[in-house]
Amino acid sequence: MLRIALPKGPLLGETSEMLQRAGWGLDDYSKSARLYRLKADKFPGSQIKILQDKDIPIQVSVGNYDIGICSREWIEELISRYPSSSLVKLKPLDYGGRFLFAAVAPGSPFKTIKDLQQANTAIRIATEYPNIAQGFAASLRLRHFLIFPVWGGAEGYPPDDADVVIISASSRNEVVSRGLKPLQQVLFSQAMLVANRKSLMQKDLSSAISSVMSLGESNKTGKSVQNDASCDEPKVNINIPRDPGVVRLALPDGHQQSHVRKILDRAGIEIADYPSATGNRRPVSNIDGLAIKVIRPQDMPLQVANGRFDVAITGRDWLTDHLYRFPTSPLVELVDLKYGKVRIVAVVDGKLGIKDISALPSVMKDSNKPYRIATEYINIADRYAQEKRLGRYCIIPTFGATEAFIPEDADMLIENTETGGTIARHSLEIIDTLFISTACLIGRKDIENNPAKKTIVDKLVELLKKGLVEG
Repeated sequence: MLRIALPKGPLLGETSEMLQRAGWGLDDYSKSARLYRLKADKFPGSQIKILQDKDIPIQVSVGNYDIGICSREWIEELISRYPSSSLVKLKPLDYGGRFLFAAVAPGSPFKTIKDLQQANTAIRIATEYPNIAQGFAASLRLRHFLIFPVWGGAEGYPPDDADVVIISASSRNEVVSRGLKPLQQVLFSQAMLVANRKSLMQKDLSSAISSVMSLGESNKTGKSVQNDASCDEPKVNINIPRDPGVVRLALPDGHQQSHVRKILDRAGIEIADYPSATGNRRPVSNIDGLAIKVIRPQDMPLQVANGRFDVAITGRDWLTDHLYRFPTSPLVELVDLKYGKVRIVAVVDGKLGIKDISALPSVMKDSNKPYRIATEYINIADRYAQEKRLGRYCIIPTFGATEAFIPEDADMLIENTETGGTIARHSLEIIDTLFISTACLIGRKDIENNPAKKTIVDKLVELLKKGLVEG
């Protein structure tokens, strides 16, 4: 059976067009697809799934899929760490073109690559691509450097929380539009066809591969990508608070912003330009001594624990995942904001016909194989598997679209859900609820040691609690 992984997200549209020209006859490969499994007229009986772009190189490398289409940036991120992996790059596909740039904030003392190389202090690099960043720093022979992996939104970290970022952009001018100055192109990324080395040797993949490889450059659908030799200067002025008594608050980006804004409004906390139509990650509040930055909720627990922020609004799910990994972390929940309620649940294939975790051992087909658990919550899943005595197990980190993994690529999911509707639509069954997660304000236990900051944090907590009561 031929196993193929196709990308969600930005590559989906052009990949769908290309495969249509290649005569695959896919049934519902579109942005509105409600299921992750596809059928192809050209390859009847094949297993074709839609996965997150970032997951595909890993899944092809470990042999869960024979071939896949994904972005080169995630291929290089994997190969940079595992150079002997079983991932084989077959062909660039001439669409989905992007660049990875190393960039700094306006006014940074590091105006050129040479400045980085001559620095006597540690260069802080924030990025979604930590392995590529490691190779970048090594290639420059930087004397000292620290890499901060983040889930996204790296452009918001310089200059106070990072000196350099490595980010994806269509051009240098896009980097400038995000308030940064590009220093150097690190990588050109585009869609690529990849395969598993063992599958190439043991299976006949020629029909699928040749149908894509035969498409010449004259048929390419990708938009032109400009790597501007010159570009405008960033017009963003970043004011960094210098007062040691200033409290740094992290607010979430993404779909949670509108919910957080309602909470803040009810509490009488005025925030200018949040959510921001221009992508501003430094909104201003009416509370003296409060400096705000907008980052990913997943990054907040570690950022607060490391002292880069004093307080943050994130989900209890991400706080719990952090505390399971770092039991001695200084983090504490300050206020339950009582919104964004989701259940963290254990999910299995509905065809197993079980309703409870206690029935799981009786339906495990092969006790000699490790039980596979796919999840974004690596540490929560690890703790759960130990507490439920699942025996041999392995955790499969994912970056979304987790429902697609069962049953071929995972035996269980640890997932979040509001209503359970998406889980049911994919013929899956919830067999346990681990806990209920809501949004919360988190902070550090040692805030008591700084009376000036504690006064501001106490005021913030008081206003938030009052807003909850009045709301």
